[in-house]
Amino acid sequence: MKKNSLQARIFRFGAIFVSLVAIVIGISFYFIISHAIERQIGERALSIAITTSERQDIIAGFQAENPTDVLQPIATSIQESTGAEYVVIGNKEGIRYAHPVRERIGQKMVGDDNEQALIYGKSYISEATGTLGTALRGKAPVFDDKGEVIGVISVGFLKDNIAMIFMQYVDNIAYIVVIAIFIGIVGSSILARNIKKELFNLEPSEIASLFTERNALIESVREGIIMVDANGVITMVNLAAHEILSLPEQTELVGRNIWEVIPNTNLPQVMESGEDQLDRPMEIRGKKAIVNRIPIRVGDKIVGAVSSFRLQSDIDRLAEELSQVKRYTEALRAQTHEYNNFLYTISGLIQLNSYEEALSLIHVETAEHQSLIQFMTKHLQDPFLGGIVIGFLNRAKELKVRFVLDEDSYLEKLPKHLQKHLFVSIIGNLVTNGFEAVEGLLEDERIVRVFILDNGEEILIEVEDSGNGIKEEVLNDIWKEGVSTKEDGNRGYGLVKVQENVNDLGGSIAIERGDLGGALFIVSIPKGGYLHDKPN
Repeated sequence: MKKNSLQARIFRFGAIFVSLVAIVIGISFYFIISHAIERQIGERALSIAITTSERQDIIAGFQAENPTDVLQPIATSIQESTGAEYVVIGNKEGIRYAHPVRERIGQKMVGDDNEQALIYGKSYISEATGTLGTALRGKAPVFDDKGEVIGVISVGFLKDNIAMIFMQYVDNIAYIVVIAIFIGIVGSSILARNIKKELFNLEPSEIASLFTERNALIESVREGIIMVDANGVITMVNLAAHEILSLPEQTELVGRNIWEVIPNTNLPQVMESGEDQLDRPMEIRGKKAIVNRIPIRVGDKIVGAVSSFRLQSDIDRLAEELSQVKRYTEALRAQTHEYNNFLYTISGLIQLNSYEEALSLIHVETAEHQSLIQFMTKHLQDPFLGGIVIGFLNRAKELKVRFVLDEDSYLEKLPKHLQKHLFVSIIGNLVTNGFEAVEGLLEDERIVRVFILDNGEEILIEVEDSGNGIKEEVLNDIWKEGVSTKEDGNRGYGLVKVQENVNDLGGSIAIERGDLGGALFIVSIPKGGYLHDKPN
């Protein structure tokens, strides 16, 4: 069953809520008015009773030989002039002297509510059921000249008639409630439409989905991201930012001012100027970083800013990887260059009619090439690794380096579940390091040896050079970023990348001094991969 849209739900809930509120207010208003009218009528009855009890003709009537003849006309006149349902006059014993129904004159008053007036001489309002029905009564005692109670005046308004007065107000209250409900429905419609517009016409499920996707996207970015509002208070930060800031993941940054976290930030300046700041160098907690800052706009108003940043070392590492790709390209270029030189030489010999020399050169080169191909076919059958090794053989020729592929090397094919590009990166970085380690030696002393072996359980890779080896003072830190035995700048990323690739393959790497006098790198990669699945 399809859910109602957000706009329909807001409209329905708003209309129902306003209707309920209007009905409750209407009912409450009715009861307030009814109570007020009832109190007013009671006070009116009491006022008439008190006024009547104080009249001299009423007091004199009690002294007459036949009080009824004197008091009945007065009571009738008062009843007609005041609109009361009845005006009853009784003596000290509660016997009626005056009553709207003449047949009941001389009988005892009904209701049992005369005690306060006749005994204690008090005036009050009471509600009791008499011969005419339930009524709201005003009771007042009648005093003689000596101040003694000689009778009681009872002025009543029937409850049924009071209820009819109440009903006269019901229609007006109902009209007001209906108008309030109509206004509430119209207001709910406008509110629902405006809220939907403010939410870009998105449904709650769509908003939740976008929020989840947004969080996943932000957390998947390796760059640190921090967002602040117009007051510089952090509203969003991802895990990468915690790592770059060297803060534990559980450290709560949202709600804190950006100045507390990054004192030298320029985000407030970006909000003031409204201009983007892209690829700006900055030092964050002692680390060099490249920062982008962009203001957040809602219409023409700047409501915050967002900053993304990444460590300079990460960018340098990417540059190193690109440099490695360039080295592979150079190896292929060297191979092409070598063959071009060979072809030029043959072409020159043919033009000089030195056919025997040309044939001899071809045979020698063919024999050497065939020997290499045969060796590669038997010992290193994986074309992916074979190609890079041949490329480095030609690069070694160009650099005047003796490149030795150990004759005990043997590998048929890399397992499909192992990523081949990681092997290429490992061998490429180690061989390139070897070339650089021997470049300062005499030509006949430049040696780099490579050994690749599949022993059934693991793949072993050894790369050895005849250089000066690893200095003792950096041996323990050689795998750290920025540490290198070379003196020129922008170094110390190749071995870090090698170790990362080895770890990704579930292997291990060790370094020691080799038989050639230089560094010997030993890499072991298990063919079975990780014992458990590695998380992505």
